[in-house]
Amino acid sequence: MSLRTPLSSVRGRGSAKFGTEDYWLQRVTAVALVPLTVVFILAIVMVVGAPYERAHALLGSPFVAIPFAAVVIAGVLHMRIGMQVIIEDYTPSDAWKILFVLLNNFFSALVALAILWAVAKLSFGV
Repeated sequence: MSLRTPLSSVRGRGSAKFGTEDYWLQRVTAVALVPLTVVFILAIVMVVGAPYERAHALLGSPFVAIPFAAVVIAGVLHMRIGMQVIIEDYTPSDAWKILFVLLNNFFSALVALAILWAVAKLSFGV
């Protein structure tokens, strides 16, 4: 006796057997972003109106650069998973869904690399 519906058998789509990792990763990144965002905002507030040299020294220190990198990684992961859920839920065609998920992954990687490059350049003074 099978618990699959007749429509599911015809379409060949049963239980997806995945999604739990994305669910938990999105929750973990959301929790991680709370204190990281506070550190990010405090660092930005500290450099507002400061001379260039002081702002560069503060933002280039490892105590600020590492949380900035963590904010970028957690934020981009959170964004990618959230957009993927929206794409999977609201895109009717499988072909378009695959294309949009691929574009989402490439866009997320590009954003993360660009921001991490800026943080590394600021931190290492390259």
